[in-house]
Amino acid sequence: MVGVIRTALVVALIAVGCFFLAVGTIGLLRLPNVYNRMHATSKPTTLGTASIFLAGFVYFGPGTAGMPSLIGIVFLFLTVPTGAHMISRSAERTGVPFLGGVTWPGKEEEEELRER
Repeated sequence: MVGVIRTALVVALIAVGCFFLAVGTIGLLRLPNVYNRMHATSKPTTLGTASIFLAGFVYFGPGTAGMPSLIGIVFLFLTVPTGAHMISRSAERTGVPFLGGVTWPGKEEEEELRER
């Protein structure tokens, strides 16, 4: 009975992970600029990959190959936000415009001071 529950949990986690990875891929292909694409690839793919790592932990257990899955989740949650932040900062510094009336935080005050 425990094996059936564990198998069902692993299948559910992999299905959830594949769903989020597919959503991130569709967002990468469909969204208009680097800021939206960065958001679409960082949020859902982090959840999707973490879900698949967690499925590996549930399948293998904490004693063998499951522990690297947990370590992978920790590194994923540490590196993906940092990478997304660096991408957005470099896009802003190279002059990639936002859509609509959106501005970078603090830019409005700088522009008002320059106009005076």
